[in-house]
Amino acid sequence: MKNTALLQKHLDANAKMVPFAGYNMPVQYEGVNAEHETVRTGVGVFDVSHMGEFFLRGPKALDLIQRVTTNDASVLFDGKAQYSCMPNGKGGIVDDLIIYRISQEEYLLVVNASNIEKDWNWISSHNTAGVEMENASDAYSLLAIQGPKAAEAMQSLTAVNLSDMGYYTFTKGTFAGQQNIFISATGYTGSGGFEIYVPNEVAVAVWDAVFEAGKSYGIKPIGLAARDTLRLEMGFCLYGNDIDDSTSPIEAGLGWITKFTKDFVDSETLKSQKEHGVTRKLVAFEMIERGIPRHDYRILDGQNKVIGKVSSGTMSPTMKIAIGLGYVDLAHVSLDSEIYVEIRDKGVLAKVVKLPFYKK
Repeated sequence: MKNTALLQKHLDANAKMVPFAGYNMPVQYEGVNAEHETVRTGVGVFDVSHMGEFFLRGPKALDLIQRVTTNDASVLFDGKAQYSCMPNGKGGIVDDLIIYRISQEEYLLVVNASNIEKDWNWISSHNTAGVEMENASDAYSLLAIQGPKAAEAMQSLTAVNLSDMGYYTFTKGTFAGQQNIFISATGYTGSGGFEIYVPNEVAVAVWDAVFEAGKSYGIKPIGLAARDTLRLEMGFCLYGNDIDDSTSPIEAGLGWITKFTKDFVDSETLKSQKEHGVTRKLVAFEMIERGIPRHDYRILDGQNKVIGKVSSGTMSPTMKIAIGLGYVDLAHVSLDSEIYVEIRDKGVLAKVVKLPFYKK
């Protein structure tokens, strides 16, 4: 089990630690609901140093990215980031990721912790043009400082105008006295904020500076459990739950990051799915009757026939209702469709709704 550079900080804060994606990670500190509320209304800090970072460099770096990802990275400019996914050659998804364009010949790919080795091998297998690849995953710590007060709370630590940063942009600057730090705004919570990429050796110093700067704003450390409830309220997919090697981007509602203006792995298969349709789709639903949907619970129709399964579910801390995502047969994907989640051998009524669940 790997530890992040911030392990002692979590232990000092009495975090409950759990194994996650090969890492010893903080799942919660004072409790999921309180931490969730902190991010929705104030500012909180996640240690997400388990995420993977790959640098791709050289004149053919963009060509490689275009080949292995669904979105069109040619539209990126320096300082712009993009959400995308990598198809697996069989209609499924290797991983979802964020692509950062540092310069015309240098990109940073940020991938999920559980898929670092798999992703590295997959991209490497398509690297036929000598693109320089660096796996820097073990060298960087990553702090996600999230919430509506994040910009104001962190402004004293940098000359970068945080309030002016657009969603899915990034810059390099001095932060907490450290130079050449990546500062990005690609948050996974729906409440705004920033991600700070720092070398491991300065992670503790930056963590301390962040908490000192945010003290008067009520800043708190936030665990992975609240990260999950926050992203689910926004309807953001989680790899391993809502998308995986058996789900296509078209089924998962990721057609918006699947651009057929270029050739890429699986482009013909996915184009056919878009044109001719798929047999199931990922939908959002709210529980009408009492019960909390969980991953892999079966979804039924009114005649108790299995029509799909839950991919993610929770009790929404903000709205105080049970919510979920799940794959269902096409006949049941329309808004307001009534479906039933099988909880303790009983079908519990729910209805299909529009994302996001949480509206500011």
